Amino acid sequence: MPPSKKTVQLFGLSALSGVLLWLSWPERGFTPLVFIAFVPLLFVNHYFNSREVIKRRRKIFSLFFLAMLVWNVLTTWWIYNSTDVGSIVAIGLNSLFMAIVWMLFHSTNRKYGITIGYFSLFCYLIGFEYLHLTWEISWPWLTLGNVFAVHPEYVQWYEFTGVLGGSIWVIAANLFFFVLAKNIFNRDLLKQLRRINSVVALTGTAVLLSAPLIFSKWLYNRHVDKGEPVSIVVVQPNIDPYNMKFSGNGDDQLAKMLQLASTVVDSSTKFVLFPETALADGLWEENMASHKQIRTIEKFIHAFPNVTVLIGAATAREYDKDSTPSETARKFHDSENYYDEFNTALMIDSSNRIQVYHKTRLVPGIEKMPYPKVFGFLEKIALDLGGTSGSLGIQENRTNFIAPDSTLIAPAICYESIYGGFLSDYVKAGAQLIFIITNDGWWGNTPGHRQHMNYARLRAIEFRKSIARSANTGISCFIDQRGDLLQQTGWWEEDAIKQTLYKNNIRTFYARHGDYIGVAAAILAVVLFFMTLYKKYFRK
Repeated sequence: MPPSKKTVQLFGLSALSGVLLWLSWPERGFTPLVFIAFVPLLFVNHYFNSREVIKRRRKIFSLFFLAMLVWNVLTTWWIYNSTDVGSIVAIGLNSLFMAIVWMLFHSTNRKYGITIGYFSLFCYLIGFEYLHLTWEISWPWLTLGNVFAVHPEYVQWYEFTGVLGGSIWVIAANLFFFVLAKNIFNRDLLKQLRRINSVVALTGTAVLLSAPLIFSKWLYNRHVDKGEPVSIVVVQPNIDPYNMKFSGNGDDQLAKMLQLASTVVDSSTKFVLFPETALADGLWEENMASHKQIRTIEKFIHAFPNVTVLIGAATAREYDKDSTPSETARKFHDSENYYDEFNTALMIDSSNRIQVYHKTRLVPGIEKMPYPKVFGFLEKIALDLGGTSGSLGIQENRTNFIAPDSTLIAPAICYESIYGGFLSDYVKAGAQLIFIITNDGWWGNTPGHRQHMNYARLRAIEFRKSIARSANTGISCFIDQRGDLLQQTGWWEEDAIKQTLYKNNIRTFYARHGDYIGVAAAILAVVLFFMTLYKKYFRK
């Protein structure tokens, strides 16, 4: 039997929401579309709330899942470039989680009506986004507030709210336009507008929605980068991660990177950045100082004694017999001892001091298998999203790198640059600049590497810190304290660029308090969930 006309309409509305979200997303989308993207899905929810429908739960869940699947597939399809089966698992799981969140909203809306129901949409969606920033299956790529990454002039107030404040703005706008559209379709708008309280409410809501943009424009126009000038060089070596990076000659690749850097380094240069796992051969940390490639870097520094180098490396550390191995430790094939492998950032200065940071926020599926007792069977189809693979060790207690002139640097490796709350710990500890090293070549020339770079612009706003970003290939760049791109490289190009950034001791409200909006939303979401269960199963 062919589907009914109403069924076709409902599935069309669901798919439309997914398409609108995709069309609004960075880096080439039309951002304002996000303010109406959920309206079709809210009409779907309204339809099922306003009447009894046979097998309602199964039908509406399939519609929610369709909308989220369309959004995820169209926006993050580029994961497929790294792994085919793994991308299907990742996109499918994320769509499922999002559909469950919308189902929770539908249940609360149906049980408690408009006021509590619409309030629950804020709590469930933002609570889920906060969960996605904290749990092991973390994938905050599609956090709603990320949609403004290419328009930093829209969200200068992220220094107070972080990216989750943008999520509140998006949800509020969609609810407003849904109510407006519903009244128009019900032909009640003119009747409602005759009532003075409705006019006041409508005007107040319009002001509320436009106020963030006006406030942001005011902050944007008056902001001037603060702090002391620092000359920085960023190198993009453009080494193919599939065919060269981990199979080529590491010494030759390092020589290439140093030669690129030397074309722009001068006596004023303070820092030189090289990308994630630039030293891909593997360094044992016990003998790091004597490693040939470290000595090569030291020779480069001695030629430019004012320079401090920050470089990515694949490193390993052996546990002695008296130490307790970590959960990620691996056993030697020919020994009873254990060792850990790390995705590492090294800072080396003219005193030959080597500072080490082990990547903490690991990429699910490639650098760490989340909840291995549940998802251990997926090890063979792990996602290729980073430089070093396998279950890696982490650094529990993070500290800033300290340059010879006492400048404090927050090192972020690849995926870590998406996490505002995570980086806020560095800023609270005094970080004056943020350095990002990454390897975005895994995804090819797709929206993936461009989205990743643009998300870093939001970190600059949240903390009012200048950012230098070195990518193996993709986009290496400099970002000022209001999120504007000062200079950037092209895709698949060898390059070295130089810029003066400003270091400062600013600690924004968001830096001090982190994702407080997410914490509040998550707590309220749990309360609303149990309220809904109570009314559904226990209250007569």
